[in-house]
Amino acid sequence: MTTTTPYQPARLRGFLADLTRLVAEETAEAALLERGQALLAELVRHDDWLAEPYTLPSPVRYQQYLLYADPLERFSVVSFVWGPGQQTPIHNHTVWGLIGMLRGAELSQAYARGANGRWQPQGRAHRLEPGAVEAVSPTIGDVHRVSNALADRPSISIHVYGANIGAVHRSVFLEDGAEKPFISGYSNAALPNVWDRSQEAVAA
Repeated sequence: MTTTTPYQPARLRGFLADLTRLVAEETAEAALLERGQALLAELVRHDDWLAEPYTLPSPVRYQQYLLYADPLERFSVVSFVWGPGQQTPIHNHTVWGLIGMLRGAELSQAYARGANGRWQPQGRAHRLEPGAVEAVSPTIGDVHRVSNALADRPSISIHVYGANIGAVHRSVFLEDGAEKPFISGYSNAALPNVWDRSQEAVAA
């Protein structure tokens, strides 16, 4: 992990270009996830490209900031910002996803519905440290609860989903088996400007 200044939007711009090519070329989910994990791992290996407005926690709940949505809605990229002690409910995604840890650490606990209809933890929670990437999908496991692993500071993870995730009909699950539909939306109203290359052009 490297931390440098100044802010380097070119890293995100390059990642978006590579991801756009990937979803256009690869239709097999397993291969897409494998190749996508490598791209996301390279992005989160650096911590100098995410603009400050998309790193800010809220004392009320975790934040999901949209960084980019593909015009054809084949994928979206978001930053999740967790305040100390914050966590999601048990939830699904309904589409493939990749989670890359940028700052701090988070715990991901997988769940599955038991024979009695209740949602039960599957194994131990998986801890993601900076640079780590994991995948979710209805085909490999899509239901989990995620929490900030740190009690004293925020954590940030970068998520890529195979849809415009803020508009996807999804579900929150209670341990007793109850299900509540939800659409997450986004925490921000403006996107980061990764397309202004004027300063790079001047420097060149």
